[in-house]
Amino acid sequence: MTTFLSFMFVLGLLIFVHELGHFVTAKMVGIKVERFSLGFPPRAFGFKYGETDYCISWLPLGGYVKMAGMIDESMDDTITGAPWEYASKPVWQRIIVISAGSVMNVIAAILITAGVVYHTGIGDKALGALVNEALEGKPASTIGLQGGDVIVAIDGQKVETSADLIKIVSPSADKELHITWLRDGMEHTAPVTPVLNEENDVGVIGISVGTKVQYRDAGILEALQHGAVTAYTVLKLTAGALKMIISGEESFRNAVGGPIVIAKLAGESARRGWETLLGFTAFISLNLGFFNMLPFPVLDGGHLVLLLLEGVMRKPLPVKTRITIQKVGMAFLLALMVFVLINDFTRLDKFNF
Repeated sequence: MTTFLSFMFVLGLLIFVHELGHFVTAKMVGIKVERFSLGFPPRAFGFKYGETDYCISWLPLGGYVKMAGMIDESMDDTITGAPWEYASKPVWQRIIVISAGSVMNVIAAILITAGVVYHTGIGDKALGALVNEALEGKPASTIGLQGGDVIVAIDGQKVETSADLIKIVSPSADKELHITWLRDGMEHTAPVTPVLNEENDVGVIGISVGTKVQYRDAGILEALQHGAVTAYTVLKLTAGALKMIISGEESFRNAVGGPIVIAKLAGESARRGWETLLGFTAFISLNLGFFNMLPFPVLDGGHLVLLLLEGVMRKPLPVKTRITIQKVGMAFLLALMVFVLINDFTRLDKFNF
């Protein structure tokens, strides 16, 4: 139940925030909004208020705001030329409306991160690798490591972050290491031999781990600055990861996670505390905003490409062409979703190291 509720919180909040960006900016420039939907068609249930149908739809692939005179996921090609239609607005206004969803996701991530930092403080000193969970039957659990322990050294090498631990353990499959950790202020040391994870060809000891940090108070402005810097860093890393997938340096199957993986990670985050869950929410918000701006049909980035073409050509593409583009994009998106779901099922037991 924790996993389900956490997943619904994360996904529902971020889809709502994204679509709210489109909705508000559409209203600001005078576009009639016919439907505000969480999920893709067909419509499941909802209510109508004013000119807009607010609803939940059956396909949980995201959400959409149906604007009059716009060819989108609904495949509606009704364009009358009325002044309140999307197609009647200047290109620059439509670019703002289309971009607003991803912009809202970035803003939401910054505010969420800033709120957490303002409440908990800024971590300014790493104290060791914090064990979140030790899997039963794995090397770590056999020597007594458990959630809450802080690993501070391996074979005499100081461990300050989870990255330090990974750097030492990954190349050490079948090699005995001496791990030192703290529990309730007391130091413990024991030998452990990492086993080989054949999928990634790295040594693992069977733990999920983070970094134990020391916090200091932060003011509102510093918290907002921290949120902005964190957002920039995550977006930069996401772009780098995408580049590695495209170049073949990273496997698409290993790098991509779908709703099942998100649900699992959301549940794990919730069990570690609300700060972790909110941090995970901010991370997913940034990824949602980033990938929605990719130049692919159905996604916001695909709509932007069509707008840029319209700006260059000084006229929109033919309606039949745009409908075809949307249909091809939707078919590919559905196929991708099936692949991602199958991939999720095959990887459920592979998210610890």
